[in-house]
Amino acid sequence: MKSSRKDSRRLRIACVVGVRPNFVKMAPVLVELKKFPDVFEPILVHTGQHYDHQLSTVFFEDLGLPLPDHYLGVPVASSAAQTAAIIDRFDELCEKEKFDRVLLVGDVTSTLACAVAAAKRLIPLDHIEAGLRSFDRTMPEEINRLVTDSLADLCFVSEPSGVRNLRREGRDAETIKLVGNVMIDTLHAHLPAAKAMQTWDLFQLVPKEYGVVTLHRPSNVDDPVRLGDLILELGQASHMLPLIFPIHPRTRRHLVSLSLKLPEGIRLVDPLGYRQFLGLMAEARLVVTDSGGIQEETTALRVPCLTVRRNTERPITVSQGTSTLVPELNGQLCQLIADILAGHYKKGSSPKLWDGNTSQRIVSILRTERGFVLPGSRSGCAASDGNAPPQR
Repeated sequence: MKSSRKDSRRLRIACVVGVRPNFVKMAPVLVELKKFPDVFEPILVHTGQHYDHQLSTVFFEDLGLPLPDHYLGVPVASSAAQTAAIIDRFDELCEKEKFDRVLLVGDVTSTLACAVAAAKRLIPLDHIEAGLRSFDRTMPEEINRLVTDSLADLCFVSEPSGVRNLRREGRDAETIKLVGNVMIDTLHAHLPAAKAMQTWDLFQLVPKEYGVVTLHRPSNVDDPVRLGDLILELGQASHMLPLIFPIHPRTRRHLVSLSLKLPEGIRLVDPLGYRQFLGLMAEARLVVTDSGGIQEETTALRVPCLTVRRNTERPITVSQGTSTLVPELNGQLCQLIADILAGHYKKGSSPKLWDGNTSQRIVSILRTERGFVLPGSRSGCAASDGNAPPQR
């Protein structure tokens, strides 16, 4: 992946974010890129996919991210309309800024749209958190992952299943890079400050004597029957320990529209900042969630995690970590909570390479590659032997 361009010129890298998980994953990579000002010129692009203060601005503040160099301000719209708007606006930005490379994270609409725009302009692109598969194409995120990985030049993978998935899909080993989980870099960096905030005191909770709940996936909250069953089972669980529920705006809208009232043992609160939530989660007895990122964070924290989903694209959090899938609401959730409280739940362990140094490995690879690909030489996600490169 070399070109005839002079290596003395700094590499202009568009670092794209759009939603909260993107901010958490991109923050340590930006920090690492900026350690090499003679090599990289990182340019932070925020699509605006998450647009309110609680879901966007406050995370920038918490993570110490600089203000975006470019804010695309995409409108609130259907997934298709928002995808089109991001493609259009990012394409214009690519024309203006002449990026040498595009760095994408995660599996949201912004990831897919910017991948398409970059690929059409033959701009090399790299995907952090590549290779994850739920094998469930009813999930919009699964389509986003498949398309982005098929267009990526380098696939940065967080767990071994990602390597296997990409190889099975025909990607060359040369450009699949098993580097670890960049989200855990951010967790390690902010955990001491997060615990020092003692968020549990704000809600009159006792460490290790409460549970945390988060729900936002359409499969759980858009289905009135499913959501009603979830609230009913959580209500039963709240008799065993108090539950605190930082609620996503999407979930709140559905609760209101269905006039669903929460039992007294469940405390509903507004979304929290990154550090507030991390500290609350770190001292929880257990977490009930449908978030993939929280599956990973609880595994790193060794906190039991009950994942209310029928599948997961992060299988290592189940096979090695602290997560258990809860596909059906038939009393299993309450039984698992009882097992946790009785000390009969698995301990789990943090996967290899989830060590807080993933961003260093990513940037080390980018320094080696220097990011240049001749027009016409793109080969998709040519990729790796799955071995992590040495740290700097």
